[in-house]
Amino acid sequence: MRHNTRPTVPYNEQLLSIDEQICALLKQRKVLSNNNPGLPSSKVITSWAKKYELYEDYLNHLFETMRFEGLFKSRIEPTGYRKHLSVLKSIEHGERIYSVTVIRQYQNASVIQLHVDWDGTEELQLDSQLKHHNNTFELYIGNQYECRQDRAGGSTGHFTYNFIVSPPLPDNISEIDLIFKEYTDTLKEQPTGLEIVMHLD
Repeated sequence: MRHNTRPTVPYNEQLLSIDEQICALLKQRKVLSNNNPGLPSSKVITSWAKKYELYEDYLNHLFETMRFEGLFKSRIEPTGYRKHLSVLKSIEHGERIYSVTVIRQYQNASVIQLHVDWDGTEELQLDSQLKHHNNTFELYIGNQYECRQDRAGGSTGHFTYNFIVSPPLPDNISEIDLIFKEYTDTLKEQPTGLEIVMHLD
């Protein structure tokens, strides 16, 4: 998420030191919050708006934007396809089966698909999609890997979540754990408690 056009209004160089302090404070806030900043209460926002002569809506939007930092991160798109790695792992939980069949290997990333299957014979297709696609998953493999859910989609009785992993996984994937955690929101602040762990042989 980038804006290619920049304002043409000249920048006041006297603001440099203040703006750098703002950046330093953002970094300090990020570390202290462990990347989970939350939002100040409405009461606090109102108090600060009066104290510093700022608009409440402006402050609300400012702090809300801080929660979306990850959306501005550069996205790696897989390029240079190399091979498929066979996985063939599945776990049954409740009335659903979660499976990973293959990992696609690229020069700069790996692509993993989590398939979710259930009995959809008595569901209308629209009802099925509304019921099952609202939740999202987060993939964790290790601190050395960035895992991003790229897209998701499906039909009656089936849904697939697509993840891009960078740097790419080694071709020898034995002893690697794929940990999928389910959330009810895209910001991954409301876990459902479901965790699917697949140990690769």
